[in-house]
Amino acid sequence: MKKTLLLLALLPVFSYAQDLLTDSLFIKNLSDNVLTNRAAYNNLYYLTKKIGGRLAGSPQMVKAEQWGAEALKAAGADKVTLQECMVPHWVRGGKDKASVSYTENGKQQTMQLNVLALGNSVGSGVRGVKAPLIRITSFDDLEAKKDQLKGKIVFYSVPFDEEFIHTFEAYGKNVIYRAIGASRAAQYGAVAVLVRSMSHSMDNNPHTGALHYLDSIPKIPAAAVGLRDMEKLDTLFTKSKSITAQLFTYGKMLPDTIGHNVIGEITGSEYPDQYITVGGHLDSWDVNEGATDDGAGIVQTIEILRAFKATGFRPKHTIRFVLFANEENGTRGGEKYAAVAKINKEKHVFALESDAGGFTPRGFSLELPASAWSKVNSWKPFFAPYGVTDFEDGGGGEDIRSLGEQLKTPVGELRPDSQRYFDLHHSAGDVLEAVNIRELKLGAINMAALLYLVDKYGL
Repeated sequence: MKKTLLLLALLPVFSYAQDLLTDSLFIKNLSDNVLTNRAAYNNLYYLTKKIGGRLAGSPQMVKAEQWGAEALKAAGADKVTLQECMVPHWVRGGKDKASVSYTENGKQQTMQLNVLALGNSVGSGVRGVKAPLIRITSFDDLEAKKDQLKGKIVFYSVPFDEEFIHTFEAYGKNVIYRAIGASRAAQYGAVAVLVRSMSHSMDNNPHTGALHYLDSIPKIPAAAVGLRDMEKLDTLFTKSKSITAQLFTYGKMLPDTIGHNVIGEITGSEYPDQYITVGGHLDSWDVNEGATDDGAGIVQTIEILRAFKATGFRPKHTIRFVLFANEENGTRGGEKYAAVAKINKEKHVFALESDAGGFTPRGFSLELPASAWSKVNSWKPFFAPYGVTDFEDGGGGEDIRSLGEQLKTPVGELRPDSQRYFDLHHSAGDVLEAVNIRELKLGAINMAALLYLVDKYGL
Protein backbone atom coordinates (compact mmCIF):
# COMPACT_ATOMS: atom_id res chain seq x y z
CA MET A 1 0.00 0.00 0.00
CA LYS A 2 2.82 2.41 0.90
CA LYS A 3 4.56 1.64 -2.42
CA THR A 4 1.33 2.37 -4.25
CA LEU A 5 0.88 5.68 -2.49
CA LEU A 6 4.52 6.60 -3.19
CA LEU A 7 4.09 5.84 -6.90
CA LEU A 8 0.91 7.90 -7.01
CA ALA A 9 2.72 10.81 -5.36
CA LEU A 10 5.54 10.59 -7.88
CA LEU A 11 3.29 10.44 -10.93
CA PRO A 12 3.19 14.24 -11.37
CA VAL A 13 7.00 14.32 -11.21
CA PHE A 14 7.29 11.57 -13.83
CA SER A 15 4.74 13.33 -16.01
CA TYR A 16 6.62 16.63 -15.71
CA ALA A 17 9.92 14.97 -16.58
CA GLN A 18 8.31 13.26 -19.55
CA ASP A 19 6.94 16.60 -20.78
CA LEU A 20 10.40 18.18 -20.48
CA LEU A 21 11.91 15.39 -22.54
CA THR A 22 9.13 15.49 -25.11
CA ASP A 23 9.37 19.27 -25.50
CA SER A 24 13.16 19.24 -25.75
CA LEU A 25 13.10 16.50 -28.38
CA PHE A 26 10.43 18.29 -30.38
CA ILE A 27 12.38 21.55 -30.44
CA LYS A 28 15.59 19.68 -31.37
CA ASN A 29 13.78 17.91 -34.20
CA LEU A 30 12.37 21.23 -35.37
CA SER A 31 15.82 22.81 -35.21
CA ASP A 32 17.40 20.01 -37.23
CA ASN A 33 14.73 20.38 -39.88
CA VAL A 34 15.17 24.15 -40.21
CA LEU A 35 18.97 24.15 -40.17
CA THR A 36 19.27 21.47 -42.86
CA ASN A 37 16.60 22.84 -45.19
CA ARG A 38 17.24 25.38 -47.95
CA ALA A 39 13.68 26.76 -48.16
CA ALA A 40 14.40 29.86 -46.06
CA TYR A 41 17.26 30.96 -48.29
CA ASN A 42 15.32 30.21 -51.46
CA ASN A 43 12.38 32.28 -50.25
CA LEU A 44 14.57 35.22 -49.22
CA TYR A 45 16.43 35.07 -52.53
CA TYR A 46 13.22 35.25 -54.54
CA LEU A 47 11.71 38.01 -52.42
CA THR A 48 14.81 40.20 -52.61
CA LYS A 49 16.32 39.46 -56.01
CA LYS A 50 13.22 38.74 -58.08
CA ILE A 51 10.85 41.26 -56.48
CA GLY A 52 13.06 43.74 -54.60
CA GLY A 53 11.83 46.88 -52.83
CA ARG A 54 8.13 46.60 -51.98
CA LEU A 55 6.82 50.00 -50.94
CA ALA A 56 3.07 50.12 -50.24
CA GLY A 57 1.11 50.85 -53.38
CA SER A 58 3.89 49.86 -55.77
CA PRO A 59 3.76 47.14 -58.45
CA GLN A 60 6.32 45.25 -56.35
CA MET A 61 3.87 45.23 -53.45
CA VAL A 62 1.36 43.40 -55.64
CA LYS A 63 4.00 40.90 -56.81
CA ALA A 64 5.08 40.29 -53.22
CA GLU A 65 1.52 39.59 -52.11
CA GLN A 66 1.07 37.08 -54.92
CA TRP A 67 4.38 35.45 -54.11
CA GLY A 68 3.55 35.37 -50.39
CA ALA A 69 0.27 33.57 -50.96
CA GLU A 70 2.00 30.92 -53.08
CA ALA A 71 4.86 30.56 -50.60
CA LEU A 72 2.44 29.94 -47.72
CA LYS A 73 0.62 27.33 -49.79
CA ALA A 74 3.89 25.63 -50.70
CA ALA A 75 4.85 25.59 -47.00
CA GLY A 76 1.70 23.60 -46.25
CA ALA A 77 -0.90 26.09 -45.00
CA ASP A 78 -4.34 24.56 -44.53
CA LYS A 79 -5.73 27.69 -46.14
CA VAL A 80 -4.49 31.04 -47.39
CA THR A 81 -6.54 34.24 -47.56
CA LEU A 82 -5.93 37.81 -48.65
CA GLN A 83 -7.30 40.40 -46.23
CA GLU A 84 -7.91 43.66 -48.08
CA CYS A 85 -6.85 46.97 -46.62
CA MET A 86 -6.34 50.44 -48.05
CA VAL A 87 -2.71 51.54 -48.01
CA PRO A 88 -0.98 54.87 -48.66
CA HIS A 89 0.68 55.30 -52.04
CA TRP A 90 3.73 57.51 -51.87
CA VAL A 91 6.17 57.60 -54.79
CA ARG A 92 9.72 58.94 -54.79
CA GLY A 93 9.31 60.28 -58.30
CA GLY A 94 12.98 60.83 -59.20
CA LYS A 95 16.55 60.80 -57.98
CA ASP A 96 16.97 62.88 -54.83
CA LYS A 97 19.91 65.32 -54.90
CA ALA A 98 21.40 67.95 -52.63
CA SER A 99 24.48 70.13 -52.45
CA VAL A 100 25.93 72.88 -50.31
CA SER A 101 28.09 75.85 -51.24
CA TYR A 102 30.36 77.97 -49.08
CA THR A 103 33.44 80.15 -49.36
CA GLU A 104 36.88 78.95 -48.30
CA ASN A 105 40.19 80.72 -48.86
CA GLY A 106 38.38 83.28 -50.95
CA LYS A 107 37.03 80.66 -53.36
CA GLN A 108 33.49 79.35 -53.81
CA GLN A 109 33.29 75.67 -52.93
CA THR A 110 30.51 73.18 -53.67
CA MET A 111 29.96 69.82 -52.02
CA GLN A 112 27.45 67.20 -53.16
CA LEU A 113 25.45 65.43 -50.44
CA ASN A 114 24.22 61.86 -50.50
CA VAL A 115 20.51 62.18 -49.61
CA LEU A 116 17.20 60.34 -49.74
CA ALA A 117 13.82 62.01 -49.44
CA LEU A 118 11.88 60.91 -46.38
CA GLY A 119 8.85 58.76 -47.03
CA ASN A 120 5.52 60.61 -47.37
CA SER A 121 7.36 63.90 -47.92
CA VAL A 122 6.39 66.45 -50.55
CA GLY A 123 8.78 67.17 -53.39
CA SER A 124 10.82 70.30 -53.90
CA GLY A 125 9.68 70.73 -57.49
CA VAL A 126 11.96 70.64 -60.51
CA ARG A 127 13.62 73.92 -59.53
CA GLY A 128 14.51 72.60 -56.10
CA VAL A 129 14.77 74.58 -52.90
CA LYS A 130 17.78 76.83 -52.35
CA ALA A 131 18.32 78.70 -49.08
CA PRO A 132 20.80 79.36 -46.26
CA LEU A 133 21.43 76.31 -44.08
CA ILE A 134 21.04 76.53 -40.30
CA ARG A 135 22.22 73.83 -37.90
CA ILE A 136 19.85 72.64 -35.17
CA THR A 137 21.03 70.24 -32.47
CA SER A 138 17.77 69.56 -30.61
CA PHE A 139 14.17 70.71 -30.46
CA ASP A 140 15.18 72.96 -27.57
CA ASP A 141 17.76 74.49 -29.90
CA LEU A 142 15.05 74.87 -32.54
CA GLU A 143 12.88 76.83 -30.14
CA ALA A 144 15.79 79.02 -29.12
CA LYS A 145 16.50 79.86 -32.77
CA LYS A 146 12.90 80.03 -33.99
CA ASP A 147 13.21 83.67 -35.03
CA GLN A 148 16.11 82.73 -37.34
CA LEU A 149 14.37 79.95 -39.26
CA LYS A 150 12.23 81.83 -41.77
CA GLY A 151 13.40 81.16 -45.31
CA LYS A 152 16.10 78.71 -44.12
CA ILE A 153 16.79 75.03 -44.68
CA VAL A 154 17.05 73.38 -41.27
CA PHE A 155 19.86 70.87 -40.77
CA TYR A 156 19.06 68.52 -37.84
CA SER A 157 22.44 67.37 -36.52
CA VAL A 158 21.48 65.09 -33.63
CA PRO A 159 23.90 62.15 -33.27
CA PHE A 160 22.82 58.72 -32.09
CA ASP A 161 23.56 58.07 -28.43
CA GLU A 162 26.54 55.69 -28.55
CA GLU A 163 26.15 54.56 -24.93
CA PHE A 164 23.05 52.43 -25.47
CA ILE A 165 23.89 48.73 -25.85
CA HIS A 166 20.48 47.98 -27.37
CA THR A 167 20.60 50.21 -30.43
CA PHE A 168 16.82 50.47 -30.74
CA GLU A 169 16.97 52.76 -27.72
CA ALA A 170 19.16 55.19 -29.65
CA TYR A 171 16.77 54.97 -32.60
CA GLY A 172 13.76 55.51 -30.36
CA LYS A 173 15.38 58.62 -28.90
CA ASN A 174 16.22 60.21 -32.27
CA VAL A 175 13.52 59.10 -34.69
CA ILE A 176 11.26 61.97 -33.64
CA TYR A 177 13.47 64.33 -35.66
CA ARG A 178 12.73 62.32 -38.79
CA ALA A 179 9.07 61.88 -37.89
CA ILE A 180 8.02 65.48 -37.12
CA GLY A 181 11.14 67.55 -37.64
CA ALA A 182 9.84 69.00 -40.90
CA SER A 183 6.63 70.29 -39.34
CA ARG A 184 8.40 71.62 -36.26
CA ALA A 185 10.70 73.65 -38.53
CA ALA A 186 7.98 74.67 -40.98
CA GLN A 187 5.90 76.30 -38.25
CA TYR A 188 8.64 78.93 -37.96
CA GLY A 189 8.98 79.47 -41.70
CA ALA A 190 11.70 76.96 -42.69
CA VAL A 191 11.49 75.93 -46.35
CA ALA A 192 13.05 72.44 -46.13
CA VAL A 193 14.89 70.14 -43.72
CA LEU A 194 17.89 67.83 -43.85
CA VAL A 195 17.97 65.14 -41.15
CA ARG A 196 20.86 63.07 -39.88
CA SER A 197 20.28 59.47 -40.97
CA MET A 198 18.98 57.20 -38.21
CA SER A 199 22.10 55.04 -38.11
CA HIS A 200 25.39 54.20 -36.41
CA SER A 201 26.90 53.18 -39.74
CA MET A 202 30.40 53.97 -40.92
CA ASP A 203 29.38 54.34 -44.57
CA ASN A 204 27.71 57.29 -46.28
CA ASN A 205 24.41 55.64 -47.26
CA PRO A 206 21.45 57.86 -46.36
CA HIS A 207 18.61 56.14 -44.50
CA THR A 208 15.06 57.03 -45.50
CA GLY A 209 11.95 56.42 -43.37
CA ALA A 210 8.50 57.84 -42.78
CA LEU A 211 7.75 61.37 -41.69
CA HIS A 212 4.42 62.63 -40.42
CA TYR A 213 3.26 66.13 -41.24
CA LEU A 214 1.36 67.86 -38.48
CA ASP A 215 -2.06 69.26 -39.36
CA SER A 216 -2.39 72.91 -40.41
CA ILE A 217 1.39 73.40 -40.74
CA PRO A 218 2.78 73.90 -44.26
CA LYS A 219 4.37 70.79 -45.77
CA ILE A 220 8.00 71.23 -46.73
CA PRO A 221 10.50 68.84 -48.40
CA ALA A 222 12.60 66.67 -46.12
CA ALA A 223 15.55 64.37 -46.76
CA ALA A 224 17.98 62.22 -44.80
CA VAL A 225 21.72 62.71 -45.27
CA GLY A 226 24.53 60.14 -45.15
CA LEU A 227 26.63 60.21 -41.98
CA ARG A 228 29.97 61.04 -43.56
CA ASP A 229 28.42 64.03 -45.32
CA MET A 230 26.83 65.03 -42.03
CA GLU A 231 30.27 65.07 -40.42
CA LYS A 232 31.59 67.33 -43.18
CA LEU A 233 28.68 69.72 -42.66
CA ASP A 234 29.32 69.77 -38.93
CA THR A 235 32.95 70.61 -39.60
CA LEU A 236 31.94 73.55 -41.78
CA PHE A 237 29.60 74.86 -39.10
CA THR A 238 32.33 74.45 -36.49
CA LYS A 239 34.47 76.71 -38.70
CA SER A 240 31.60 79.23 -38.72
CA LYS A 241 31.11 78.94 -42.47
CA SER A 242 28.03 80.52 -44.05
CA ILE A 243 26.45 77.67 -46.01
CA THR A 244 23.80 77.67 -48.70
CA ALA A 245 22.03 74.39 -49.48
CA GLN A 246 20.06 73.26 -52.50
CA LEU A 247 17.70 70.29 -52.41
CA PHE A 248 15.88 68.45 -55.20
CA THR A 249 13.22 65.86 -54.32
CA TYR A 250 10.19 64.67 -56.26
CA GLY A 251 8.04 62.72 -53.82
CA LYS A 252 4.27 62.89 -53.87
CA MET A 253 1.28 61.17 -52.33
CA LEU A 254 -1.17 59.48 -54.67
CA PRO A 255 -4.66 58.32 -53.61
CA ASP A 256 -4.77 55.35 -51.27
CA THR A 257 -4.81 52.01 -53.05
CA ILE A 258 -5.67 48.41 -52.23
CA GLY A 259 -3.17 46.22 -50.43
CA HIS A 260 -3.54 42.93 -48.56
CA ASN A 261 -2.45 41.09 -45.47
CA VAL A 262 -1.52 37.61 -46.69
CA ILE A 263 -2.67 35.04 -44.11
CA GLY A 264 -1.88 31.33 -43.94
CA GLU A 265 -3.36 29.04 -41.29
CA ILE A 266 -2.83 25.72 -39.57
CA THR A 267 -6.19 24.82 -38.09
CA GLY A 268 -6.25 24.03 -34.39
CA SER A 269 -7.07 20.48 -33.35
CA GLU A 270 -8.81 21.42 -30.08
CA TYR A 271 -9.54 25.15 -30.25
CA PRO A 272 -9.94 26.05 -33.93
CA ASP A 273 -11.65 29.33 -33.02
CA GLN A 274 -8.78 30.54 -30.82
CA TYR A 275 -5.80 32.11 -32.55
CA ILE A 276 -2.06 32.45 -32.20
CA THR A 277 -0.55 34.90 -34.68
CA VAL A 278 3.01 35.07 -35.96
CA GLY A 279 4.23 37.40 -38.68
CA GLY A 280 6.40 40.08 -40.20
CA HIS A 281 5.72 42.87 -42.67
CA LEU A 282 5.86 42.28 -46.41
CA ASP A 283 6.49 45.86 -47.48
CA SER A 284 9.86 47.59 -47.53
CA TRP A 285 11.31 50.87 -48.68
CA ASP A 286 11.89 51.45 -52.37
CA VAL A 287 15.65 52.03 -52.23
CA ASN A 288 16.74 48.52 -51.23
CA GLU A 289 15.81 44.83 -51.35
CA GLY A 290 14.22 44.82 -47.90
CA ALA A 291 16.16 41.71 -46.88
CA THR A 292 16.63 42.61 -43.22
CA ASP A 293 13.60 44.92 -42.89
CA ASP A 294 11.55 42.84 -43.07
CA GLY A 295 12.32 40.07 -45.52
CA ALA A 296 13.90 38.22 -42.59
CA GLY A 297 10.66 38.29 -40.59
CA ILE A 298 8.62 37.22 -43.60
CA VAL A 299 10.89 34.28 -44.37
CA GLN A 300 11.00 33.24 -40.71
CA THR A 301 7.21 33.26 -40.60
CA ILE A 302 6.93 31.03 -43.66
CA GLU A 303 9.74 28.79 -42.40
CA ILE A 304 7.97 28.19 -39.09
CA LEU A 305 4.88 27.08 -40.98
CA ARG A 306 6.92 24.79 -43.23
CA ALA A 307 8.81 23.26 -40.30
CA PHE A 308 5.65 22.69 -38.25
CA LYS A 309 4.12 20.83 -41.17
CA ALA A 310 7.30 18.92 -41.97
CA THR A 311 7.65 17.66 -38.38
CA GLY A 312 3.97 16.69 -38.12
CA PHE A 313 3.09 19.23 -35.44
CA ARG A 314 -0.65 19.65 -34.91
CA PRO A 315 -1.34 22.71 -32.74
CA LYS A 316 -4.25 22.88 -30.33
CA HIS A 317 -5.04 26.44 -31.41
CA THR A 318 -5.28 27.78 -34.92
CA ILE A 319 -1.98 29.42 -35.83
CA ARG A 320 -2.07 32.26 -38.33
CA PHE A 321 1.04 33.14 -40.30
CA VAL A 322 0.56 36.74 -41.37
CA LEU A 323 2.54 38.70 -43.95
CA PHE A 324 1.41 42.17 -42.95
CA ALA A 325 0.88 45.02 -45.40
CA ASN A 326 2.23 48.57 -45.03
CA GLU A 327 4.18 48.70 -41.82
CA GLU A 328 6.73 51.19 -43.09
CA ASN A 329 4.62 54.26 -43.75
CA GLY A 330 1.23 53.65 -42.24
CA THR A 331 0.81 50.35 -40.29
CA ARG A 332 -2.49 49.88 -42.12
CA GLY A 333 -2.11 46.11 -42.34
CA GLY A 334 -1.72 45.55 -38.61
CA GLU A 335 -4.54 47.93 -37.84
CA LYS A 336 -6.88 46.17 -40.27
CA TYR A 337 -6.00 42.73 -38.90
CA ALA A 338 -6.84 43.80 -35.35
CA ALA A 339 -9.99 45.66 -36.43
CA VAL A 340 -11.38 42.59 -38.23
CA ALA A 341 -10.50 40.39 -35.25
CA LYS A 342 -12.39 42.75 -32.96
CA ILE A 343 -15.43 42.92 -35.24
CA ASN A 344 -15.51 39.13 -35.45
CA LYS A 345 -15.04 38.84 -31.67
CA GLU A 346 -12.11 36.50 -32.15
CA LYS A 347 -10.16 35.17 -29.19
CA HIS A 348 -6.44 35.75 -29.67
CA VAL A 349 -4.20 33.83 -27.32
CA PHE A 350 -0.85 35.30 -28.33
CA ALA A 351 0.82 37.26 -31.13
CA LEU A 352 4.50 37.23 -32.07
CA GLU A 353 6.40 39.30 -34.61
CA SER A 354 9.87 39.41 -36.14
CA ASP A 355 10.83 42.90 -37.34
CA ALA A 356 14.25 43.49 -35.84
CA GLY A 357 16.34 41.72 -38.45
CA GLY A 358 17.65 38.24 -39.11
CA PHE A 359 20.66 38.55 -36.81
CA THR A 360 21.66 36.13 -34.04
CA PRO A 361 18.67 35.80 -31.68
CA ARG A 362 19.22 36.97 -28.12
CA GLY A 363 15.75 36.97 -26.58
CA PHE A 364 12.15 38.12 -26.71
CA SER A 365 10.38 41.24 -25.53
CA LEU A 366 6.98 40.27 -24.18
CA GLU A 367 3.92 42.09 -22.93
CA LEU A 368 2.17 39.50 -20.78
CA PRO A 369 -0.16 39.26 -17.80
CA ALA A 370 1.84 39.32 -14.58
CA SER A 371 0.62 35.79 -13.83
CA ALA A 372 2.25 34.42 -16.99
CA TRP A 373 5.85 35.40 -16.26
CA SER A 374 6.73 32.53 -13.91
CA LYS A 375 5.59 30.03 -16.54
CA VAL A 376 7.50 31.77 -19.34
CA ASN A 377 10.64 32.01 -17.22
CA SER A 378 10.44 28.28 -16.55
CA TRP A 379 10.77 27.72 -20.32
CA LYS A 380 14.18 29.39 -20.57
CA PRO A 381 16.16 26.11 -20.55
CA PHE A 382 14.47 25.13 -23.80
CA PHE A 383 15.89 28.20 -25.55
CA ALA A 384 19.43 28.35 -24.14
CA PRO A 385 20.85 25.77 -26.61
CA TYR A 386 19.65 27.99 -29.47
CA GLY A 387 21.16 31.25 -28.23
CA VAL A 388 18.20 32.89 -26.48
CA THR A 389 18.62 33.80 -22.82
CA ASP A 390 16.70 37.06 -22.33
CA PHE A 391 12.96 37.41 -21.81
CA GLU A 392 12.22 41.08 -21.28
CA ASP A 393 9.10 42.93 -20.22
CA GLY A 394 8.38 45.01 -23.32
CA GLY A 395 5.99 44.52 -26.18
CA GLY A 396 5.49 43.39 -29.73
CA GLY A 397 6.25 44.95 -33.07
CA GLU A 398 4.20 47.61 -34.82
CA ASP A 399 2.08 45.11 -36.77
CA ILE A 400 0.69 43.42 -33.66
CA ARG A 401 0.54 46.51 -31.44
CA SER A 402 -3.14 47.02 -32.31
CA LEU A 403 -3.98 43.46 -31.24
CA GLY A 404 -2.52 44.23 -27.84
CA GLU A 405 -4.31 47.55 -27.57
CA GLN A 406 -7.73 46.56 -28.93
CA LEU A 407 -8.04 42.92 -27.85
CA LYS A 408 -5.60 42.92 -24.90
CA THR A 409 -3.76 40.08 -26.59
CA PRO A 410 -0.41 39.12 -25.06
CA VAL A 411 2.22 40.10 -27.63
CA GLY A 412 5.92 39.60 -28.19
CA GLU A 413 8.78 40.24 -30.57
CA LEU A 414 11.97 38.38 -31.37
CA ARG A 415 15.00 40.34 -30.15
CA PRO A 416 18.08 39.55 -32.24
CA ASP A 417 21.46 41.14 -31.64
CA SER A 418 20.89 44.78 -32.60
CA GLN A 419 24.41 46.07 -33.30
CA ARG A 420 24.24 45.86 -37.10
CA TYR A 421 20.56 46.56 -37.64
CA PHE A 422 20.79 50.33 -38.09
CA ASP A 423 23.77 50.00 -40.41
CA LEU A 424 21.25 48.63 -42.93
CA HIS A 425 17.85 49.92 -41.86
CA HIS A 426 16.01 51.88 -44.60
CA SER A 427 19.18 52.23 -46.68
CA ALA A 428 20.61 50.85 -49.90
CA GLY A 429 22.65 48.44 -47.78
CA ASP A 430 19.61 46.33 -46.90
CA VAL A 431 20.24 43.54 -49.40
CA LEU A 432 20.33 39.75 -49.39
CA GLU A 433 24.12 39.64 -49.09
CA ALA A 434 23.94 41.36 -45.68
CA VAL A 435 21.89 38.49 -44.20
CA ASN A 436 23.51 35.46 -42.58
CA ILE A 437 21.09 32.63 -43.26
CA ARG A 438 22.22 30.62 -40.21
CA GLU A 439 21.41 33.51 -37.90
CA LEU A 440 18.05 33.98 -39.60
CA LYS A 441 17.22 30.28 -39.20
CA LEU A 442 18.11 30.37 -35.50
CA GLY A 443 15.58 33.17 -35.11
CA ALA A 444 12.91 31.03 -36.76
CA ILE A 445 13.75 28.09 -34.49
CA ASN A 446 13.37 30.15 -31.32
CA MET A 447 10.13 31.71 -32.53
CA ALA A 448 8.74 28.29 -33.39
CA ALA A 449 9.73 26.97 -29.96
CA LEU A 450 7.90 29.81 -28.23
CA LEU A 451 4.79 29.28 -30.32
CA TYR A 452 4.87 25.55 -29.59
CA LEU A 453 5.11 26.11 -25.83
CA VAL A 454 2.39 28.77 -25.76
CA ASP A 455 0.11 26.51 -27.78
CA LYS A 456 0.74 23.53 -25.49
CA TYR A 457 0.74 25.20 -22.09
CA GLY A 458 -1.00 28.54 -22.61
CA LEU A 459 -0.15 31.82 -20.89
